[in-house]
Amino acid sequence: MDLQLFYQTHSPYARKVLVFAHEVGLVPRLDVVHHETSPIRQNEQVFRVNPLGKVPVLICEDGTALFDSPVICEYLDELHDRPKLVPAQGPARWEALRLQALAQGICDAGILLRWEQERRPQAFRYAPFADGQAEKLVESYEFIERAISLEGPVTVGHIALATALDWIVFRQLPVFGNYPRLMEWYAEFSLRPSMQATSYSGRTQD
Repeated sequence: MDLQLFYQTHSPYARKVLVFAHEVGLVPRLDVVHHETSPIRQNEQVFRVNPLGKVPVLICEDGTALFDSPVICEYLDELHDRPKLVPAQGPARWEALRLQALAQGICDAGILLRWEQERRPQAFRYAPFADGQAEKLVESYEFIERAISLEGPVTVGHIALATALDWIVFRQLPVFGNYPRLMEWYAEFSLRPSMQATSYSGRTQD
């Protein structure tokens, strides 16, 4: 093993990287180390390599620390001889990166929604803000259902979306059962060995 991955078993961003590594056959090269992080609890080991204090972080052979998940996935895609999951150019590249960005936004909105509904003290919760984040989730599902093709070879965008949707389910946030094409795709993608090997577990420890 020559790469170390700072990981968290309930982070959708970290899981995206690990699923990506499974898909391209790089897991044997990874030393996966679980690190609990939280916006209100400083993990000194993580802060030493990432000033944002977040996982995932990939420690390369030369000691360089890469973050966050889109950068790490780009790096890993250069280390294998299988078909690339980050298309190099043309429409396929932008479609994959756009889907990855949308999936990242789903995670971002879901985390903010969870803060307002569960983690912030009751007296400080602001319902209109929570409603706004929930609306982003629903609008994202709607957009994918009507405007994005999920067919074709697996890309980083598919991995990002699958891990984001599975995190939504894991955290019991507004789900996507009203969108049959998206639901069918998610159910099928979740059966991939890379997803089965990386199930979410645990809760944030403040």
